[in-house]
Amino acid sequence: MLKGKQLSYLRGLANTIDHRYLLGKQEPDDSFLDQLDKALEANELIKVGILQNSESKPKELGEEISAKLGAELVQIIGRVIVLYRPSKKHRKIVLPS
Repeated sequence: MLKGKQLSYLRGLANTIDHRYLLGKQEPDDSFLDQLDKALEANELIKVGILQNSESKPKELGEEISAKLGAELVQIIGRVIVLYRPSKKHRKIVLPS
């Protein structure tokens, strides 16, 4: 579980991320989750955008995806979910204590 200072730091880093993984009308399937898993391993912090035609609520999707991937749900802004998971091999982000 991340502390407030750590969440704030990650939110600041997330502002600079342009690339988003887009989730459409369908529920997140295994191939999409695998893509996110690889992205988290490579980048540690990612954004997932939920298209307007999706019937799912961003909060529910964020909780579901983060639980399946073992990631922390950093924030949800509108239809964008920010996820963080430290890399096992290539740690880039050093969180404040």
